Amino acid sequence: MKQWYEELFENYGMKYDRESFTQGTAGECDFIEKEIGYNKKTKILDIGCGTGRHSIGLARRGYTVVGIDLSESLLQRAREKASGQNLPIVFQKQDARNLPFSQEFDLAIMLCEGAFPLMETDEMNFQILQNAANALKPNGKLIFTTLNGLFPLFHSVKEFLDSQTKEGNATYHNNTFDLMTFREHSTTCVEDDLGNKKELECNERYYVPCEITWLLKTLNFKTIDIFGAKLGAFSRSDKLSTEDYEMLVIAT
Repeated sequence: MKQWYEELFENYGMKYDRESFTQGTAGECDFIEKEIGYNKKTKILDIGCGTGRHSIGLARRGYTVVGIDLSESLLQRAREKASGQNLPIVFQKQDARNLPFSQEFDLAIMLCEGAFPLMETDEMNFQILQNAANALKPNGKLIFTTLNGLFPLFHSVKEFLDSQTKEGNATYHNNTFDLMTFREHSTTCVEDDLGNKKELECNERYYVPCEITWLLKTLNFKTIDIFGAKLGAFSRSDKLSTEDYEMLVIAT
């Protein structure tokens, strides 16, 4: 049986690129470049690359990028966009829980919930972090965003998502947040690129900073920095607060 995140992204490449949360790509790529010291020799793995927006943004700036995703339809859109710009990006269908890479990359990125907090168990989410770590060379860097567990303790997730949604975007209903598991359950309604309407029962894991720190320490990351993640404007000067829906994690 397919999981909700597999169904959601079937035939969703065009619509996905119009979602409000995908509009900060250029600024996010600026931040990534700064973090790697503008070193064009940096080999980058984009985990949960979706329609390839960060892969394409970075390849255009001269970096070597491999993008992986579970969704063939999002990868198809990524390949179309990349070939339209003559960019030699390798896009592969891979499951982030089971990656074949070992010490091949200088940087791994997982942005906008690229795979990480979407899995149905904490063990699977941990496998994704483990595989990202395995893919990195010694002294490699991991940059990812994930849902901030401090946010739902102070705010309604539904109100926040509704405030961000534009016409034609996915909508969210019946949101409940479980304090024992830090999982939010909701019904997501989307219309795909072919006009099919879908109603999906979703389940996403929110993490608190000390959990993320502990998980990364067990994977031998030496420095772990956590900040607030502002769409299109990532910054090390953004102290994480209860107002941030997502957090930005940088680990070396």
